[in-house]
Amino acid sequence: MKSRSFKTLQLGVCSALALSLGNGLALAQENQDDDSDQTRTLNKVTVTAQRREETAISVPLSVSAFDSETLQTLAVNNITEVTKLTPNITVEVARGSNSTISAFIRGVGQQDPIPGFEPGVGLYVDDVYLARPQGAVLEVYDVERVEVLRGPQGTLYGRNTIGGAVKYVTKGIDPENATLGLLGTYGTFNQVDLVLKGSVPLGDKFRVGGAVAHFGRDGFGENRFLGIDNYNKDIITARLSAELDVTDTFQVKLAGDWLQDQSNARQGSRLIPGQFSGAPILDDVFDTLAGLDVVDQFVEAYGGSAVVEWNINDNITLKNIVAYREDNSSSPIDFDSLRAQDVEVPVFYENDQFSEEFQILYNSDRLNGIVGFYYLNANAASTFDVLLGLTGDLLNLPGLNAQTLGDVNTDTWSVFADFTYDITDQIAVSLGGRYTEDTRDSTILRTTFIGGFSDVFGGNAIPIATTSDFNGEETFRDFNPRVSLSYQPNEDNNFYFTYSQGFKGGSFDPRGQSSAAPDLDGDGDIDGEDVFNFLLFQPETVDSFELGWKTSQWNGRVTSNAAVFYTDYTDVQVPGSVGVDTDGDGVNDTFAGITSNAGAATIWGIEWDVFFNVANDIFRDGDFFDVYMTLGYIDAEYDEFIDAFGVDIADIATFQNTPDFTGTWRANYSTPVDLGFTDGQLNLNTLVSFRTETAQFEVESPLLDQPAFALWDAGLRYDDGDGRWFFMVNAKNILDEEYIVAGYDFVAEGPNNTFTPTLGLEGSLLGFFGDPRTVTFTIGLNY
Repeated sequence: MKSRSFKTLQLGVCSALALSLGNGLALAQENQDDDSDQTRTLNKVTVTAQRREETAISVPLSVSAFDSETLQTLAVNNITEVTKLTPNITVEVARGSNSTISAFIRGVGQQDPIPGFEPGVGLYVDDVYLARPQGAVLEVYDVERVEVLRGPQGTLYGRNTIGGAVKYVTKGIDPENATLGLLGTYGTFNQVDLVLKGSVPLGDKFRVGGAVAHFGRDGFGENRFLGIDNYNKDIITARLSAELDVTDTFQVKLAGDWLQDQSNARQGSRLIPGQFSGAPILDDVFDTLAGLDVVDQFVEAYGGSAVVEWNINDNITLKNIVAYREDNSSSPIDFDSLRAQDVEVPVFYENDQFSEEFQILYNSDRLNGIVGFYYLNANAASTFDVLLGLTGDLLNLPGLNAQTLGDVNTDTWSVFADFTYDITDQIAVSLGGRYTEDTRDSTILRTTFIGGFSDVFGGNAIPIATTSDFNGEETFRDFNPRVSLSYQPNEDNNFYFTYSQGFKGGSFDPRGQSSAAPDLDGDGDIDGEDVFNFLLFQPETVDSFELGWKTSQWNGRVTSNAAVFYTDYTDVQVPGSVGVDTDGDGVNDTFAGITSNAGAATIWGIEWDVFFNVANDIFRDGDFFDVYMTLGYIDAEYDEFIDAFGVDIADIATFQNTPDFTGTWRANYSTPVDLGFTDGQLNLNTLVSFRTETAQFEVESPLLDQPAFALWDAGLRYDDGDGRWFFMVNAKNILDEEYIVAGYDFVAEGPNNTFTPTLGLEGSLLGFFGDPRTVTFTIGLNY
């Protein structure tokens, strides 16, 4: 894609800022002082990847951790930006939304946020699993750190973490001092972000804290038909917490959060002209002519948790985590992104979940580990119309509409254990396992209407046929083991080998059309068993082997983490949809969900990151210069891929959202600066992240797939000497690169740029683009 031009003044300002990266690296850092030197080190980084606090170098798996100050300095405003900082991952906002997440790690994930279809990357907030992608694009405003765990985490984090897990850890409350902080940001596109947070101890044993934030901006583009912003942002969110020290060894933590997103729907950019109307491609990729407005884009999510922790003695701790979450959302999905009613899909989503986890943690000189029980009850429901006003039935059946009501209930429990035993001071072995019993109950009601939208979306359409009236239940059972062997010849080196297995539960496609079921058993009759097996898809599993080396040298000035991994991916679940010709006139007049276990794949790759620090023995006293680099490589290939029509297309199938190469180069220069009224520290930073060609779906599309590209960010930050205030300027995507992060594809691409719509008449080949160049100015106050 071409790069958008940029103003000379902005380029000059950004170039002056682009000397190095903000606040060292994107990992928690610790300053060490002695009589002659200062260094920033990594070997003291604390993570909880194994459900206990450990230094990052001692954990036998690939984990990256980003502390709050680094995230703030890099102007990271939501969790998707870890994509820039971590090799072999893709975390994006799902198409059409600001708050629904799409995440992939090492080739495993979920692009289509179908209710009841589990993601392959687990998202956790303070160890509470978020079962649904809606409302999961977490704004970074009250965070202690973000951890990214790469590779299957089935033993400790359960099913649906076969690609990995992202952990959002919120800040604790200062037990002694009242705190108050204010953060304000103004930027291009009239971006205005405000964060107010504070805490207060109410006696020696009890303390409360909270934060409230608003994130807003105008659109990057315009909906030229409806006259509203496209890609705008309007999010309000809040979090409250309380901590009670019942005794010195018994503590209770309560937390609650709420989010409301009233941003307009993100509508895609057409990559081909209208195949029926001849509507041209718009000159701005952030503009649209989408005309669907029967529902507003809206998300509301809220939840609460209670954590009880009892240290029985120096060796045993009991911990219980109980939580409840709920979200409701609506979205106007306009597949043709034109005025015409050609594949218009308004949708309602409702999700709720209750979870309970009990842990027994054991710590001693040689043996450390955890035994636990986990229970989750979750419900996901969706209702949507699919209106095709421009079909071959236009004269006889105007406003043909297929409505689908899908409801999936999940009831799952598991028991797990994971222990590490130090055989010697240098050699340790870890063994773990998790048994899971996962039950799905699904109801699907699909009705064909004529005359426009159904009454659910304010219309008066008339029902003429029921194409699905299904209820089914299935239970899946699995055991996931883990074994690790690590050798630490000294505290600065760790060589490890880890085998781990992940499991993602099966289910029923909540968009499925039972009348489209084939005769699967070949008995000449399509019966209930054929329908059941057509809508059912089985669990998928991952067996991962990882060999790694973590090292810290020269008093922590150089820290390197390298890993080679191999993954055997079986029964791969592929959610999709196909156009269906219900009346035999040669035109697809509806679509059906087709989620299948497409086959098997092998994935192998390499991950490497290195941090290098030069202290004041080279620069002047008090100066720091840090460089941090990452590189990821993935070779992911399908060994078998059975498509929706029963054909093995492994020779042409590709992995979506999985570029071969990803990488980051970051640098930071920090120096003391005396402004006269305060003596503080100035940081100049820069960040360049790159990704090679990325496919959006399992079959390559030359127009939709994103070619290789790089993003360049830079910033300046000044902190006063007392830590009371700071200001910073940040520029992102300085070269204004246009890049696709998601899309829709309902066309068959032929020779000489010809396209045949597979649903509707206009042809749906739409791209959703990442953020253009932005510049922000931020002031922070702390008391």
